[in-house]
Amino acid sequence: MDYITKNSDETRIIGKNLSTQLKGGDIVLLHGDLGAGKTTLTKGIVEGFGIDPNDVVSPTFTLMQEYQVDKSASEQVSKLVHIDTYRLEDEEQLREIGVEDYLGEKNTVCLIEWPEKIEGLLKDRKTINILIRHSENDKRKIKIKE
Repeated sequence: MDYITKNSDETRIIGKNLSTQLKGGDIVLLHGDLGAGKTTLTKGIVEGFGIDPNDVVSPTFTLMQEYQVDKSASEQVSKLVHIDTYRLEDEEQLREIGVEDYLGEKNTVCLIEWPEKIEGLLKDRKTINILIRHSENDKRKIKIKE
């Protein structure tokens, strides 16, 4: 699926709509340059799960943020985990904080920014890849591949 958004509000709407298709165990990989809109799309996804998008910040320094999903938003998903590996030195750092407890967990959706840094942890796991690119006039091109 391909989309073009004109502003951050449209990017969040794409994320919110995507949230209705996500289920427990899904691992969403967010690819894109700095400032492409990965966190903005994430805010839309978390909003779709009943989480206040204003509570979401990119976990660049903490590596991982866990959010409890509103029970009225999803019967199957109880946790949403947002991971940002931008400042990660190696995969071992994520292992040390217990990331493997979340990847593919049946009641958890994982959103991972900069997933190319942890390819070893993702090997043999089913993932959804989202590529976000800058386009002309501050537009964004969003491509979703399962």
